[in-house]
Amino acid sequence: MGLSQRQPGPLLSLLLMGALVWPPPCMSLELIPYTPQITAWDLEGKVTAATFSLEQPRCVLDGHAAVANTIWLVVAFSNASRDFRNPQTLAEIPAFPRLLTDGHYMTLPLSLDQLPCEDPVGGGRGIPLLRVGNDPGCLADLREPPFCNTPLPSPGPYRVKFLLMDASGSPQAETRWSDPITLHQGKAPGSIDTWPGRRSGDMIVIASILSSLAGLLLLAFLAASTVRFSSLWWPEEVPEQLRIGSFKGKRYMTHHIPPTEAATLPVGYEPGLDPLPSLSP
Repeated sequence: MGLSQRQPGPLLSLLLMGALVWPPPCMSLELIPYTPQITAWDLEGKVTAATFSLEQPRCVLDGHAAVANTIWLVVAFSNASRDFRNPQTLAEIPAFPRLLTDGHYMTLPLSLDQLPCEDPVGGGRGIPLLRVGNDPGCLADLREPPFCNTPLPSPGPYRVKFLLMDASGSPQAETRWSDPITLHQGKAPGSIDTWPGRRSGDMIVIASILSSLAGLLLLAFLAASTVRFSSLWWPEEVPEQLRIGSFKGKRYMTHHIPPTEAATLPVGYEPGLDPLPSLSP
């Protein structure tokens, strides 16, 4: 009489089924030895009140990603980055509204051909950077994809990393998390110190020069206006000969006098100056 085979209990059966169905852990995910960081280019506005600019991961992901892979940027609050779990499907990719509820989201999907390895200097492509939060109208535009790059809502701080996913949404590799990135904050109008003593020496010199020039221009304008109006109120003295009623004219006599008339002129007569004597008897 053979021994009957003992069947496993219901608890053991559930454990065996769970081991077969449960997806493998993400411990096998490849870690790329790269840390995202703010661009090193000397640019104004690399970090603003709602955006920050990262360097592009050029020549970093080529050996770790296939042509069909998509490179995503994960943005999370610094205190929520530890709780982030990589999505396993495309449907699990968190959009921007999840930042306000879960503290993280994914944006800026790129392909390898968008991150060429050549040096951008002189290539006509501009400065290679990724500007996070650079699309203020994407949430209002219904035609935009849900993973838009909208401005960040608060100063943070934030941490970011790059995540490589295949066409089905399965993660393939990831980079390290960046150091905390804090955005700039505007000052309240009441907290701005307007005391002149706080100004730099250059500003004081420039203000003094501009004030002196303004004073000189004002003096020149007043002098020109005074001369102009004085000529209107006090006209120049009119010569005596040009006054009405006192004009005196002299008769002009030609220097050519016929010999017959010259004998009749008085002695010392100057033609053109003395009046013509009367020839009547």
